[in-house]
Amino acid sequence: MPPSLTSFTDDARIALDNLADRATGLVNPTVRLGVTGLSRAGKTVFISSLVHNLLNGGRLPLFEAMRSGRVSAVRLEPQPDDAIPRFQYEDHIQALVRDRVWPDSTRAISELRITLDYESASGWSRMFSRGRLSIDIVDYPGEWLLDLPLLGQDYSTFSENTVNLAKTGIREELSREWLALTAGIDMDTPVDEMTARRLAEAFTAYLRACKADERSLSTLPPGRFLMPGDLEGSPALTFAPLPNIPQSRAPKGSLRAMMERRYDAYKSVVVKPFFREHFARLDRQIVLVDALQAINRGTEAVQDLERALTDVLACFRSGHNSFISSLLGRRIDKVLVAATKADHLHHESHDRLERIAARMVDRAVERIGMSGADIDVMAIASVRATREATVKENGQLLPVIVGTPMAGETINGERFDGDKKTAIFPGDLPENPEAFFQQMESSLPTLPDINVIRFRPPALEETGGGLKLSIPHIRLDRAMQFLFGDRLA
Repeated sequence: MPPSLTSFTDDARIALDNLADRATGLVNPTVRLGVTGLSRAGKTVFISSLVHNLLNGGRLPLFEAMRSGRVSAVRLEPQPDDAIPRFQYEDHIQALVRDRVWPDSTRAISELRITLDYESASGWSRMFSRGRLSIDIVDYPGEWLLDLPLLGQDYSTFSENTVNLAKTGIREELSREWLALTAGIDMDTPVDEMTARRLAEAFTAYLRACKADERSLSTLPPGRFLMPGDLEGSPALTFAPLPNIPQSRAPKGSLRAMMERRYDAYKSVVVKPFFREHFARLDRQIVLVDALQAINRGTEAVQDLERALTDVLACFRSGHNSFISSLLGRRIDKVLVAATKADHLHHESHDRLERIAARMVDRAVERIGMSGADIDVMAIASVRATREATVKENGQLLPVIVGTPMAGETINGERFDGDKKTAIFPGDLPENPEAFFQQMESSLPTLPDINVIRFRPPALEETGGGLKLSIPHIRLDRAMQFLFGDRLA
């Protein structure tokens, strides 16, 4: 985040927070790992599975410290920030393992600390002490991250950008009621609270329609309009963008002046505290994206996901930390973009999903000129809900995935009850990501036909002692190795 977006007071508070964190870290080395993602990408599931596999000795062959037997103990510990709600790991695991339902999605910030005792890979380090690393997992909604660019925009710029976007593609239809309402309003007339409420409600309805499953659009700031929490009904959430704002100063007491003031209040009351108290203290970051859902919804959803990724990556304080920079203002030195739900594809398409996601990231990085941070892209499944098989059709063997569709899912006219298993051909992604994007940008794009079906979490078998096995996954261990494996060397 460019320094101009924070005040001297903000920078001073961030520096003090980092000094306190570093002082604590001298006694108990810690990595603060931010976990976020765009809508329904599986943040809660990712954290739950990561912690469960660490605690229960899951199959993690690519996580070097665990594979080599250097990790001697793993435990949950009280989190260090008493003012942040605890990530309710036990409840989420019960939902996944016992009830076989997906836990509720992230609605606010939460935190969990997991500590690993390990033996250093260096014989020299082992001579002095056994190693210990605490990982503070900070879970927050992706919508909050997409709010950070607002810190660099005044109300007029925010309104222009939002209105212009609302007039494109499917958004034009979804925004019709809100834009029609703005067209009939004189923004320089005396303020009217009921008019402000109607505008805010119509704008919020537009954002919700964009986020709905059948559209799956990703660029939806201001994020708190979709998850207001205890700010619901407050003036800081009772504003909306206005079209064609004049360059002149807003008349005192006008609707425009009130909208400008409330937009500034939103940045001061909502966005800045999140940046200062949470985001600016992160060391590593994973961003989860549901690229498959976007591909399934069509060109516009893919383009919107690219736009959101550009905005997301532009937020990071990228680069590597020196000792002094880590004291005064941390930089996130590793960012992982993970395309989730790889288990919805046959393994032959996992690398293809990864290449498409990587090309999205590359295009985003090119637009913003980002450099410094170590960025990786992976296709993962935090919880593997399917297995692979083959079926014979017309004398040919077809690769399929087998799982239990969620109750209410419909395949070829058959409605599933949540208990019956089925096999489906998930479709193929193109091998060449450039061909995919060229096709997407053509005048008559035809995106791959991917069957995106919601499956229930898998039924876990028990060992002879009655202990349930760890949650199956795809490349979760590779994600761990990238995000904090180097800190266990």
